[in-house]
Amino acid sequence: ATEPWGVKVLRYEIKTIAPPQDILSAMEKQMRAEREKRAVILQSEAARESAINTAEGEKQKVIKASEARKQQQINEAEGQASAILAIANATAEGIRRVAETINGPGGLEAVQLRVAEQYITEFGRLAKTGNTLIIPANASDVASMLATAMSVIRKAEPPKPEAPPARMQA
Repeated sequence: ATEPWGVKVLRYEIKTIAPPQDILSAMEKQMRAEREKRAVILQSEAARESAINTAEGEKQKVIKASEARKQQQINEAEGQASAILAIANATAEGIRRVAETINGPGGLEAVQLRVAEQYITEFGRLAKTGNTLIIPANASDVASMLATAMSVIRKAEPPKPEAPPARMQA
């Protein structure tokens, strides 16, 4: 706009502006409202992020607790399974040794003695308690009880293998 007069304006500098007071107060109100709006937005975003972080923390806490319970149950189950197997193996080994001993020389006599001892011990315990018992008429006859027990043991024994028939040679 100044070139037709031969002047080239490179920059303008406004030193003072004196708008009317009502415009100044309106501008201040607008600036204040804009600052308050930004503050409210920042506070709500901070509260939102805080709630998300808290919820994520609770979620991870629940997941970790669940995984810990699961692993604890697995460990306990494996421990119980190992204990059951150990007891079963020990019982099987004990039964195998008893069977070997019974089949050895003097084994049946040892079994008879052990059964008689246990019979007398348990019968003595039953007699000491205040229970009413129904017992067989021959309960005091240890010999007949042993004979019955031994017949049961003999029936439970596996049959002994017979010698194979001799082959005839031609």
